[in-house]
Amino acid sequence: MNPPPKTALIGVVRFKNCNLSSAPILSITLPSKTGRVLSIQSHTVQGYVGNKSAVFPLQLLGYDVDPINSVQFSNHTGYPTFKGQVLDGQHLWDLIEGLAANNLLYYTHLLTGYIGSVSFLKTVLGVVEKLRLINPELLYVCDPVLGDEGKLYVPEDLVSVYREKVVPLASMLTPNQFEIEQLTGSRIVSEKDSLEACNKLHAAGPQKVIITSVQIEGNLLLIGSHKKAKGQSPEQFKIVIPKIPAYFTGTGDLMTALLLGWSNKYPDDLDKSSELAVSSLQAVLQRTAADYQKAGFDPRSSSLEIRLVQSQEDIKNPLVKYKAEKYVRRFDP
Repeated sequence: MNPPPKTALIGVVRFKNCNLSSAPILSITLPSKTGRVLSIQSHTVQGYVGNKSAVFPLQLLGYDVDPINSVQFSNHTGYPTFKGQVLDGQHLWDLIEGLAANNLLYYTHLLTGYIGSVSFLKTVLGVVEKLRLINPELLYVCDPVLGDEGKLYVPEDLVSVYREKVVPLASMLTPNQFEIEQLTGSRIVSEKDSLEACNKLHAAGPQKVIITSVQIEGNLLLIGSHKKAKGQSPEQFKIVIPKIPAYFTGTGDLMTALLLGWSNKYPDDLDKSSELAVSSLQAVLQRTAADYQKAGFDPRSSSLEIRLVQSQEDIKNPLVKYKAEKYVRRFDP
């Protein structure tokens, strides 16, 4: 038998007794200009929800992203069946301790999405504390995934933990209408109600609050609020969002990732960040619906997996079509 060709070993370097601890951690020594994100969310093998919706867009926007998968499922739970594993609080802490032991725990951002148990959520609180011991400037972007359209997706006792423990630690919150009602105990039937609910959350801690979707008088709105300094009224605005006659999965996860990405690039201009995020998301959804129609499928008949890879340019360089309208009057508590 002939030996393998020598060219097969080109580019392969073998080390003996190499002390890897001597090598610099480039993501810290030469960090990206945007930031380094630890993203704790769900994961599916097929389809785009949780980390599958968030990691790729953030990377396209220039971030180093390290995902921890709170669950690993074959597909999202909207399919007839799914299989997989669930990470518990101890598993999460083991991963954090492993990173810490190797000086790999410096992050500029923490991003969290769906969390299914109180024990896991309480461990996340410990993660926030540990990360801020290393970087006191860490920004915590929290999508408090509780439910939608009047229904909880999580055990009811998670709501109080979010309200009492998580909200005070968050830098940015991205609830939908149902979720902000759960967090504030306020019913939202008007724009004024929405702004007052944002103020309640500001008083608890977060500087930035974005209600990612709220239905008011037949209109679909994003409502944003940025309290830049203590004692000042927040800057508040709305963006009217066109309704697409289809149901998509992973859109909330993608929206929060886009809001993190753009708001860090424009930290003092939440209006502009939200315009970019909304315009990008709408382009992704419109492409998704159009592609399903090209395949001969009615987009209104089932939930759709978003066309993320095919929408790279819309994520990196969105054409801003949806503009923010500032509220002149301040609705302070």
